Amino acid sequence: MALYAIGDLHLCLGAHKPMDVFGGAWIGYMDKLREGLSVIGPEDTTVLLGDLSWALDLEGAGADFGFIDAIPGRKIILKGNHDYWWSTAAKFCRFCEAWGYSNQFLLNNNHYDYGEYAICGTRGWFFEEEKSGEHDEKVFRRELLRLEASLQSAGEKPKLVFLHYPPRYKGYECPEILELLRRYGVRRCFYGHLHGASHALAMEGIWDGVEFRLVSADRLGFAPLRVLP
Repeated sequence: MALYAIGDLHLCLGAHKPMDVFGGAWIGYMDKLREGLSVIGPEDTTVLLGDLSWALDLEGAGADFGFIDAIPGRKIILKGNHDYWWSTAAKFCRFCEAWGYSNQFLLNNNHYDYGEYAICGTRGWFFEEEKSGEHDEKVFRRELLRLEASLQSAGEKPKLVFLHYPPRYKGYECPEILELLRRYGVRRCFYGHLHGASHALAMEGIWDGVEFRLVSADRLGFAPLRVLP
């Protein structure tokens, strides 16, 4: 039994928006993903850190979630900034039932147990999304509430936090999210979102007692990171 993490699959089986157009590591990325994800077994859990499908709604995302369903084991899914298909947990459950997809679960105001650990997280916030208006401030505060709800739900268990947006970045940090990590004793935090040249600006390693790790698909060579054991 193992716990894996990978983000930013950017699947496009339903919406024709292949990432190959960006060149470099993304050329042939679907085949790379199939090979990389093949290490996952039926007893494993994989956290998928957002930006999973380019589809604009759940119906259009059917084939992409078929790809995800083919990944063995439990899949825990959180929202990314490009996940326009995202709706409610109830609608996602009905969608999975209708398509016959199993073992896919949303990480949203909740947590999931993995042995002695708790898997917590939410989309998060990033400096690109400047808090410049009432709507942006509302979304930002909602993300903070979702993260805290997830952390609170885990009780006293050691917490692993998964975010789509990086909570810190060279030249930027989100103090409100970092404070939640400190307050709830989080020691490991994983995030995605950063691609290409932005990898050089990622802050990885231990900062203020928390280990940070970038797990976007192209950063990992399209193979998931083994988090535990």
